[in-house]
Amino acid sequence: MGVEGTEGNVLSIQEVGEEIVHLTVATPTTPKPGQFYLLRAWQEAPLLGRPISVFDYSEGKVEFVFKVVGKGTEILAKLKVNDKLQLQGPFGNGFPEVEGKILLVGGGLGNAPLHATAKALKARGQEVDLRLGFAEKVYLEEEFNQAATITQLMVGGLVTDGLNIRDYDVVFTCGPHPMMEAVVKMAREAGIPSYVSIEKRMACGIGACLVCTCKTKSGNKKTCKDGPVFEGEEIFYEDKYQIS
Repeated sequence: MGVEGTEGNVLSIQEVGEEIVHLTVATPTTPKPGQFYLLRAWQEAPLLGRPISVFDYSEGKVEFVFKVVGKGTEILAKLKVNDKLQLQGPFGNGFPEVEGKILLVGGGLGNAPLHATAKALKARGQEVDLRLGFAEKVYLEEEFNQAATITQLMVGGLVTDGLNIRDYDVVFTCGPHPMMEAVVKMAREAGIPSYVSIEKRMACGIGACLVCTCKTKSGNKKTCKDGPVFEGEEIFYEDKYQIS
């Protein structure tokens, strides 16, 4: 779709954690797991829409989970049922369709896009395990538990502790960069492929403004257009931090 976007109305909105909001919007668009939208519910300032990953989707509606961190998300969090907002998207490349037993590892707000991904994989009849870390308390526990074959929800600590990646054929991860880097390293050592979903500030969603440029093994790429999902080795390649 074009960058003009479509108008949607709020079907439901609720705070599910400390400044964590679950928003459901009616829209005729249909995303793929791992894609995102730019959401805007104001006329002037802030200038740009806010990029938010898809938590879930079904015919006629898309769900988002986001944290209130600034003026844009504050406005979105104050929306009420039947309020209107603009949706641009869906944008980006989502997680690929792969075969075998799949592990999804998430942390923080990186948990949200993994819900839609796990649910889609499970619907295909694949074995998918979901391992998620929460800073303070688990939110949307029932939804996460239903999305995967096995779900492990952790509060505090490192989500990678005690993780045996060798039991899986592919690993998907989304969350804080140190966590994703650790997961990619573990996958590398186990000899299995990994895919990461990275977060960057975004403006246009179509790769025109270069705001979301990220460094990869094969040169600079645009997170919104080339990503946000990349092969793990493209972002956290083995010699990235070595001093020449």
